[in-house]
Amino acid sequence: MRQFSWDDLQYFLAVAQEGKLSAAARRLRTSHVTVARRIDRLEEGIGAKLFQRSGTGYTLTFMGEKLMEPARAMSIEADKMLGVVGEGTIPLSGVIRLSVPEGFGSFFIADRLPHFASQHPNLTIEMVNIQQIVSLSRREADISISLNTPKAGTYYFEKICSYILYIYASKDYLKQYGKIERRSDLAKHPFIGYIEDMIFTPELNYLGEIVPGLRPSYQTSSVFAQAKACRAGYGLCVLPYYMGNMFDDLVAVMPHSIPIHRDYFLVCHNDVIDAARIRPLIDFIRAETAKSNDWFAGFPSQFV
Repeated sequence: MRQFSWDDLQYFLAVAQEGKLSAAARRLRTSHVTVARRIDRLEEGIGAKLFQRSGTGYTLTFMGEKLMEPARAMSIEADKMLGVVGEGTIPLSGVIRLSVPEGFGSFFIADRLPHFASQHPNLTIEMVNIQQIVSLSRREADISISLNTPKAGTYYFEKICSYILYIYASKDYLKQYGKIERRSDLAKHPFIGYIEDMIFTPELNYLGEIVPGLRPSYQTSSVFAQAKACRAGYGLCVLPYYMGNMFDDLVAVMPHSIPIHRDYFLVCHNDVIDAARIRPLIDFIRAETAKSNDWFAGFPSQFV
């Protein structure tokens, strides 16, 4: 019977998920030499090659693919066991990858997450602000903040907050083109919005709710870039209240009659919801959003 150290599986998982020894070493807080040695030892113990080495990185062989699911399951169960026997006594360790929409990430959680990280110095926190290319199903993230709920799969999800978006324009734009008083007037103005064929969720397709058939004449995949174009005076833009209200040079347009309502959901796999390293971050996100309702669902201080 082949023999190997169960501890080597964490090195296997890190290399499989990162694709490079250097990235896996950073994740595990060790050297790439140690990672390579552990992978070699695991392959020798199993008696099969788990990775195809190349100049671009490590890719799983057929045997490596077969090992992934049981290795993941063992990792998850180890986390759960730590949560049972080590509550409050063993420092949390490991890597947590959090996938967030750009606005939520950059304008809300980015200045709060470091406080969580400082309380858990043995955890490595990775915040990914490009949610559209991060897949929970492929385990590219542990937790996701999403604009919708999963349609299939074994996921845990919960609504963490609602938020409101408004139409914004710069003060200079309104000074030049005049006050906008009726919904029908909106179609006469250029809009800034998302690149239409790159909208990864229907919840980001706001303009049709404002005026049917309305299309942005300036398009970008970044909501931050949209805000910049709006502040530069190009035209009108839909922004979350928590973003638009940060800029003194932006004014909300017809906020009483055209608020746009959306929700944020926290999503993760059912099998990690109770993992020792995952649960504290979920609790932290819940608490931070719960006490920030005015930040998400406020009414603009400047409007026309």
